[in-house]
Amino acid sequence: MILLAAPGQGAQTPGFLTPWLEVPGVADRLGWWSAVTGLDLVRYGTEADAEEIRDTAVAQPLLVSAALAAFETLYDGSDRPDAVAGHSVGELAAAAVAGVLSPEAALVLVRERGRAMADAAAVTETGMTAVLGGDPDDVLAVLDRHGLTPANVNAAGQVVAAGTLLQLQALADDPPAKARLRKLSVAGAFHTEHMAPAVATLRRLAPGVRVADPAITLLSNRDGAAVASGREYLTRLAEQVSAPVRWDACMATMRDLGVTAIIELPPAGTLVGIAKRELKGVETLALKTPADLAQARELIKAHTA
Repeated sequence: MILLAAPGQGAQTPGFLTPWLEVPGVADRLGWWSAVTGLDLVRYGTEADAEEIRDTAVAQPLLVSAALAAFETLYDGSDRPDAVAGHSVGELAAAAVAGVLSPEAALVLVRERGRAMADAAAVTETGMTAVLGGDPDDVLAVLDRHGLTPANVNAAGQVVAAGTLLQLQALADDPPAKARLRKLSVAGAFHTEHMAPAVATLRRLAPGVRVADPAITLLSNRDGAAVASGREYLTRLAEQVSAPVRWDACMATMRDLGVTAIIELPPAGTLVGIAKRELKGVETLALKTPADLAQARELIKAHTA
């Protein structure tokens, strides 16, 4: 059973789209999607520096467009994987892979999501810090003591704390025992109460979006559940902006479903890295460049019933 995974914000690196432009049709798709999003996605994916693509309003459409371009190249419009899951903004790419949204609808929503989240992040200086290791209960207790939200619960020993910069500095000064801290390259405290205005924006847009029920198994960040209703998934997408990402729950569902292989769409690496530690026996592949396509297709062939 093959699952595609779409990464979230922070996975982007300068120039990561450059090799994909050599694939026939990709530059044309990105040109069209640039018109949809109002962003020069090709320039941002090839020439922009780390600070430019850190901007939430840029990073989110860039990530979703990259994932969709790679998906279309991998499957060539002829098929879909058995299942799909996205991490944070990657859920919009997952919705398009599953057929819930058209690529254009997903990109319009991610354009508005990114803008709204950037505006919300500008109200108060906020950020996110990965907390790696430590006793899980102790980690959560320390975050609570500092008024921080466990915005991403990615796996045992990998929680992302989110809050104001002052709260994050307090965490740095008083971290959980036996835990390492790593500041993330994001522009705000995503998946916390600070993002409430962005939730309101997506709630306003959602009723006008044309959706279909998923054609494949589609997992939700809220609780890891496989969602069978396209309309429900869209509602969850809006609410998820201010709610924690439970990637640990998504992986538990992957295990229950019998997923045997995971391919992470570009910019790949983070999610398969977690899966290697948490889902022993599941084959993984980070689809970073077109050079990985042949191996990805072989993996699909080997793990498709």
